[in-house]
Amino acid sequence: MSAAVIVFPGSNCDRDVAVSLEAAMGRAPYMVWHGDSELPDVDLIVVPGGFSYGDYLRSGAMAANSPVMREVVARANAGTPTLGICNGFQVLTECGLLPGVLMRNASLKFVCRDVDLRVERADTVFTRHYREGQVIRIPVAHHDGNYFTDPDTLKALEDNRQVAFRYCAPDGSLSEDSNPNGSLANIAGVLNAGGNVLGMMPHPERLAEALLGGTDGAPMFASLAEAVAA
Repeated sequence: MSAAVIVFPGSNCDRDVAVSLEAAMGRAPYMVWHGDSELPDVDLIVVPGGFSYGDYLRSGAMAANSPVMREVVARANAGTPTLGICNGFQVLTECGLLPGVLMRNASLKFVCRDVDLRVERADTVFTRHYREGQVIRIPVAHHDGNYFTDPDTLKALEDNRQVAFRYCAPDGSLSEDSNPNGSLANIAGVLNAGGNVLGMMPHPERLAEALLGGTDGAPMFASLAEAVAA
Protein backbone atom coordinates (compact mmCIF):
# COMPACT_ATOMS: atom_id res chain seq x y z
CA MET A 1 0.00 0.00 0.00
CA SER A 2 1.26 3.46 -0.83
CA ALA A 3 0.25 7.11 -0.68
CA ALA A 4 1.05 10.35 -2.45
CA VAL A 5 1.25 13.81 -0.90
CA ILE A 6 0.83 16.68 -3.35
CA VAL A 7 3.30 19.53 -2.80
CA PHE A 8 2.58 23.09 -3.99
CA PRO A 9 4.62 26.28 -3.68
CA GLY A 10 3.51 27.42 -0.23
CA SER A 11 2.60 24.00 1.21
CA ASN A 12 3.73 23.89 4.84
CA CYS A 13 2.10 20.76 6.23
CA ASP A 14 3.24 18.28 3.59
CA ARG A 15 6.06 16.91 5.75
CA ASP A 16 3.82 16.64 8.81
CA VAL A 17 1.33 14.58 6.81
CA ALA A 18 4.15 12.43 5.42
CA VAL A 19 5.35 11.62 8.95
CA SER A 20 1.84 10.62 10.03
CA LEU A 21 1.30 8.49 6.94
CA GLU A 22 4.60 6.69 7.34
CA ALA A 23 3.88 5.98 11.00
CA ALA A 24 0.50 4.47 10.10
CA MET A 25 1.39 2.70 6.85
CA GLY A 26 4.99 1.70 7.52
CA ARG A 27 6.12 3.31 4.28
CA ALA A 28 6.99 6.87 3.35
CA PRO A 29 4.60 8.44 0.85
CA TYR A 30 5.57 9.78 -2.54
CA MET A 31 6.01 13.55 -2.45
CA VAL A 32 4.57 14.71 -5.78
CA TRP A 33 5.34 18.18 -7.09
CA HIS A 34 2.38 20.22 -8.31
CA GLY A 35 3.94 20.66 -11.74
CA ASP A 36 4.07 16.94 -12.47
CA SER A 37 1.47 15.66 -14.89
CA GLU A 38 1.48 12.08 -13.62
CA LEU A 39 0.95 10.32 -10.31
CA PRO A 40 2.52 7.06 -9.14
CA ASP A 41 0.18 4.10 -8.76
CA VAL A 42 -0.98 4.80 -5.20
CA ASP A 43 -3.83 3.75 -2.91
CA LEU A 44 -4.29 7.15 -1.24
CA ILE A 45 -3.82 10.81 -2.15
CA VAL A 46 -3.42 13.66 0.35
CA VAL A 47 -3.61 17.36 -0.52
CA PRO A 48 -1.98 19.01 2.51
CA GLY A 49 -2.38 22.29 4.31
CA GLY A 50 -0.45 25.49 3.76
CA PHE A 51 -0.80 28.54 1.57
CA SER A 52 -0.51 27.24 -1.99
CA TYR A 53 0.62 30.03 -4.32
CA GLY A 54 0.50 32.36 -1.31
CA ASP A 55 -3.32 32.21 -1.33
CA TYR A 56 -3.25 34.74 -4.17
CA LEU A 57 -6.47 35.23 -6.15
CA ARG A 58 -8.50 32.98 -3.82
CA SER A 59 -7.36 30.23 -1.45
CA GLY A 60 -6.83 27.04 -3.43
CA ALA A 61 -7.93 28.50 -6.77
CA MET A 62 -4.54 28.57 -8.44
CA ALA A 63 -3.48 25.21 -7.01
CA ALA A 64 -6.67 23.62 -8.36
CA ASN A 65 -5.36 24.38 -11.85
CA SER A 66 -1.91 22.85 -11.33
CA PRO A 67 -1.03 20.08 -13.82
CA VAL A 68 -1.05 17.33 -11.20
CA MET A 69 -4.61 18.14 -10.13
CA ARG A 70 -6.03 16.79 -13.39
CA GLU A 71 -4.71 13.38 -12.40
CA VAL A 72 -5.82 13.82 -8.78
CA VAL A 73 -9.37 14.55 -9.96
CA ALA A 74 -9.33 11.57 -12.31
CA ARG A 75 -8.08 9.20 -9.59
CA ALA A 76 -10.55 10.52 -7.03
CA ASN A 77 -13.43 10.17 -9.48
CA ALA A 78 -12.29 6.59 -10.09
CA GLY A 79 -12.54 5.83 -6.36
CA THR A 80 -9.07 6.45 -4.90
CA PRO A 81 -9.38 7.74 -1.32
CA THR A 82 -8.42 11.43 -1.36
CA LEU A 83 -7.96 13.63 1.71
CA GLY A 84 -7.70 17.42 1.64
CA ILE A 85 -6.63 19.17 4.85
CA CYS A 86 -7.14 22.93 5.37
CA ASN A 87 -5.71 24.47 2.19
CA GLY A 88 -6.18 21.01 0.68
CA PHE A 89 -9.89 21.25 1.47
CA GLN A 90 -9.97 24.59 -0.31
CA VAL A 91 -8.22 23.05 -3.33
CA LEU A 92 -10.70 20.15 -3.47
CA THR A 93 -13.67 22.53 -3.51
CA GLU A 94 -12.03 24.71 -6.15
CA CYS A 95 -11.44 21.75 -8.47
CA GLY A 96 -15.00 20.47 -8.03
CA LEU A 97 -14.31 17.28 -6.08
CA LEU A 98 -16.29 18.62 -3.11
CA PRO A 99 -19.31 20.93 -2.98
CA GLY A 100 -19.31 24.35 -1.36
CA VAL A 101 -16.70 27.05 -0.84
CA LEU A 102 -14.40 28.19 1.97
CA MET A 103 -14.85 31.89 2.65
CA ARG A 104 -13.09 34.38 4.93
CA ASN A 105 -13.58 33.59 8.62
CA ALA A 106 -16.57 35.38 10.10
CA SER A 107 -14.26 37.18 12.53
CA LEU A 108 -12.09 38.36 9.59
CA LYS A 109 -9.12 37.12 11.64
CA PHE A 110 -6.71 34.21 11.30
CA VAL A 111 -7.70 31.48 13.78
CA CYS A 112 -5.01 29.18 15.21
CA ARG A 113 -6.01 27.00 18.16
CA ASP A 114 -7.28 23.60 19.18
CA VAL A 115 -10.99 23.03 18.61
CA ASP A 116 -13.44 20.29 19.52
CA LEU A 117 -14.97 18.25 16.71
CA ARG A 118 -17.90 15.85 16.76
CA VAL A 119 -17.47 12.79 14.56
CA GLU A 120 -20.60 12.54 12.42
CA ARG A 121 -19.59 9.43 10.46
CA ALA A 122 -17.54 6.48 11.71
CA ASP A 123 -18.17 4.21 8.74
CA THR A 124 -15.84 5.78 6.17
CA VAL A 125 -12.29 4.96 5.08
CA PHE A 126 -11.20 8.09 6.96
CA THR A 127 -13.06 7.62 10.25
CA ARG A 128 -13.46 3.90 10.97
CA HIS A 129 -11.16 4.15 14.01
CA TYR A 130 -13.42 6.79 15.59
CA ARG A 131 -16.91 6.38 17.08
CA GLU A 132 -19.94 8.21 15.78
CA GLY A 133 -20.68 11.06 18.19
CA GLN A 134 -17.14 10.99 19.61
CA VAL A 135 -15.67 14.38 20.47
CA ILE A 136 -12.04 14.81 19.45
CA ARG A 137 -9.67 17.75 19.79
CA ILE A 138 -7.78 18.86 16.67
CA PRO A 139 -5.97 22.14 15.81
CA VAL A 140 -7.15 24.63 13.22
CA ALA A 141 -5.00 27.30 11.55
CA HIS A 142 -6.74 29.22 8.79
CA HIS A 143 -8.02 32.56 7.60
CA ASP A 144 -10.51 31.22 5.06
CA GLY A 145 -12.27 28.30 6.71
CA ASN A 146 -15.86 29.52 6.71
CA TYR A 147 -17.70 26.73 4.87
CA PHE A 148 -20.68 27.85 2.81
CA THR A 149 -23.02 26.38 0.24
CA ASP A 150 -26.53 26.98 -1.07
CA PRO A 151 -29.61 25.63 0.80
CA ASP A 152 -30.28 22.81 -1.68
CA THR A 153 -26.71 21.56 -1.50
CA LEU A 154 -26.72 21.76 2.29
CA LYS A 155 -29.92 19.71 2.41
CA ALA A 156 -28.34 17.13 0.10
CA LEU A 157 -25.23 17.00 2.29
CA GLU A 158 -27.35 16.42 5.39
CA ASP A 159 -29.71 13.92 3.72
CA ASN A 160 -26.81 11.91 2.28
CA ARG A 161 -24.80 12.10 5.50
CA GLN A 162 -21.87 13.77 3.79
CA VAL A 163 -20.93 15.87 6.82
CA ALA A 164 -17.99 14.07 8.43
CA PHE A 165 -17.14 16.47 11.29
CA ARG A 166 -18.73 19.45 13.01
CA TYR A 167 -17.26 22.03 15.34
CA CYS A 168 -18.76 21.50 18.78
CA ALA A 169 -18.49 22.14 22.50
CA PRO A 170 -16.58 19.62 24.68
CA ASP A 171 -19.88 17.85 25.44
CA GLY A 172 -20.68 17.46 21.75
CA SER A 173 -23.34 20.15 21.58
CA LEU A 174 -23.40 22.61 18.70
CA SER A 175 -23.36 26.35 19.22
CA GLU A 176 -22.15 29.56 17.67
CA ASP A 177 -19.52 29.83 20.40
CA SER A 178 -17.99 26.49 19.42
CA ASN A 179 -17.74 27.49 15.75
CA PRO A 180 -14.30 29.09 15.14
CA ASN A 181 -14.97 30.49 11.68
CA GLY A 182 -18.73 30.84 11.09
CA SER A 183 -19.08 27.69 8.98
CA LEU A 184 -22.61 26.84 7.93
CA ALA A 185 -24.16 24.23 10.27
CA ASN A 186 -20.84 24.08 12.18
CA ILE A 187 -19.39 22.02 9.32
CA ALA A 188 -15.69 21.19 9.74
CA GLY A 189 -15.40 18.45 7.12
CA VAL A 190 -17.42 17.09 4.21
CA LEU A 191 -17.38 13.98 2.03
CA ASN A 192 -18.20 13.59 -1.61
CA ALA A 193 -21.25 11.53 -2.56
CA GLY A 194 -19.10 8.43 -3.05
CA GLY A 195 -17.51 8.72 0.39
CA ASN A 196 -13.94 8.43 -0.93
CA VAL A 197 -13.07 12.16 -0.84
CA LEU A 198 -12.87 14.09 2.44
CA GLY A 199 -12.07 17.74 2.94
CA MET A 200 -11.57 19.12 6.44
CA MET A 201 -10.24 22.40 7.83
CA PRO A 202 -8.72 21.01 11.10
CA HIS A 203 -5.24 19.41 10.97
CA PRO A 204 -5.22 15.80 12.25
CA GLU A 205 -1.50 15.50 11.46
CA ARG A 206 -0.73 18.15 14.07
CA LEU A 207 -2.04 15.98 16.92
CA ALA A 208 -1.08 12.50 15.75
CA GLU A 209 1.49 11.55 18.38
CA ALA A 210 1.92 12.16 22.10
CA LEU A 211 5.02 14.33 21.64
CA LEU A 212 2.81 16.84 19.82
CA GLY A 213 0.48 17.10 22.80
CA GLY A 214 -2.25 14.68 21.76
CA THR A 215 -3.16 11.74 19.56
CA ASP A 216 -6.73 12.48 18.45
CA GLY A 217 -5.55 12.80 14.84
CA ALA A 218 -3.82 9.41 14.75
CA PRO A 219 -7.00 7.33 14.28
CA MET A 220 -7.60 9.02 10.92
CA PHE A 221 -4.29 7.79 9.56
CA ALA A 222 -4.83 4.36 11.13
CA SER A 223 -8.25 4.24 9.47
CA LEU A 224 -6.75 5.05 6.07
CA ALA A 225 -3.93 2.54 6.47
CA GLU A 226 -6.40 -0.19 7.36
CA ALA A 227 -8.75 0.73 4.52
CA VAL A 228 -6.13 0.75 1.77
CA ALA A 229 -4.56 -2.45 3.06
CA ALA A 230 -7.85 -4.35 2.86
